[in-house]
Amino acid sequence: MSENCRIDVWLWRARFLRTRSVATGFVERGAVRLGRNGVQSRIDKPARGVQVGDTLVFALGGRLIELGIESLGERRGPPEEARALYRLVDPS
Repeated sequence: MSENCRIDVWLWRARFLRTRSVATGFVERGAVRLGRNGVQSRIDKPARGVQVGDTLVFALGGRLIELGIESLGERRGPPEEARALYRLVDPS
């Protein structure tokens, strides 16, 4: 069985959004696309699980962010710990 984490919790742990409730609203607005096994789909439920190896695409602060999930994390730690949860995908 593969380990997973709620998308709103992961976005909060990775420090993309300030609070979990903001992350929940962000996901409910359909602002996040999940890529898994070569298929990309819009997520609109904050309870949707993400796994290591998934990709996420979303716009934040006027920038389009595409990243790969490297780790799920155990807590919302310092920024250095948060950056270890993902790798940015080069848009080129």
